Amino acid sequence: MTTYSDNEIARLILHREVEAFIFEEAALLDEWRLEDWLALFTDDARYLVPATDTPEADPRKALSIIDDDMARLRGRVERLQSRHAHREFPWSRTRRLVTNVRVTEVVGTDIHVTASFLVYRIRAGHVDPLIGRYDYTLRRREKTLKIAYRKAVLDLEALRPHGTVSIIL
Repeated sequence: MTTYSDNEIARLILHREVEAFIFEEAALLDEWRLEDWLALFTDDARYLVPATDTPEADPRKALSIIDDDMARLRGRVERLQSRHAHREFPWSRTRRLVTNVRVTEVVGTDIHVTASFLVYRIRAGHVDPLIGRYDYTLRRREKTLKIAYRKAVLDLEALRPHGTVSIIL
């Protein structure tokens, strides 16, 4: 019989909690429950999708596909839920597959996490696979986790065939 130290048990519990949180986030996005998704973020959060040609560039010095603080993220959610988001009315169907969730570091209340993703976007008879990696900084607020930083790095060399990302990755 294998015995585990208290440290190993705590690490396993944290990993399971982080996985459950990220899986729930994916479900909220697939179900277009964007207000509930937005509630997962801290007030000072940032959502970033870097350009496909320079995914590791400093977003303060390089162009990004998306670089939202909370005010812009709220605006993005409001627009996506309205008829003004022509690319997303009616809404695309999406299915997210999230795997290889790894807790890479814990610093105080911040938990740094990476995960691999495959998001299928189905719209107008086309299926677009968007493949990449998430980088998160999750922050513990009392007994819950919140997203302080979320970066979706696309593995694609270019956005094809439609050339845009109008959904939330």
